[in-house]
Amino acid sequence: MTTHLALLRGINVSGHNMIKMETLKTTLEAIGFLNVQTYIQSGNVFVDCEDENAAAVGFKIKQEIFKVFGYEVPVVVIGKSDLEACFKNNPFLTEKEIDIKKIYVAFVSIALQSTSMNDLKISQFKPDEASIDVNRIYIKYAVGAGKTRFDQKYIEKKLNVIATIRNWNTVTQLLKIFEER
Repeated sequence: MTTHLALLRGINVSGHNMIKMETLKTTLEAIGFLNVQTYIQSGNVFVDCEDENAAAVGFKIKQEIFKVFGYEVPVVVIGKSDLEACFKNNPFLTEKEIDIKKIYVAFVSIALQSTSMNDLKISQFKPDEASIDVNRIYIKYAVGAGKTRFDQKYIEKKLNVIATIRNWNTVTQLLKIFEER
């Protein structure tokens, strides 16, 4: 049995694609996922299943959401090791007096190339900063996530990936939940 974390993008945001987490939980259990657990309303869902293939799990979840709710919701599925790597590899955590509220992680659907950082052209977003690590982009916003153009839509367009962003507090809580399971 493998535990997966499905990160759903764009649900319950500003009144769009509204899905109650209890309803989502029931929906995913009905198609065979076990120990379904959600965290906050923004689409963080833990599921257990026999399938070890994260992409296949994500596709199954995406299909069911469309079938039941009628929403086209991108899904990025990660494992516990992905979250552990966030803590080990996030370069911004080594800075003194870092404001955790300005640290975010963009989880992307595929492994990024060494040229991806150049493709992002992050220098045009100064003083925001970013760093790439396989299928994650660590972001440090100077002012905040709501006041930048370096967002999920920009990342997806520049890198031709599916991306979903979580703040550092959420990433921390998701790892705690993984450890408790």
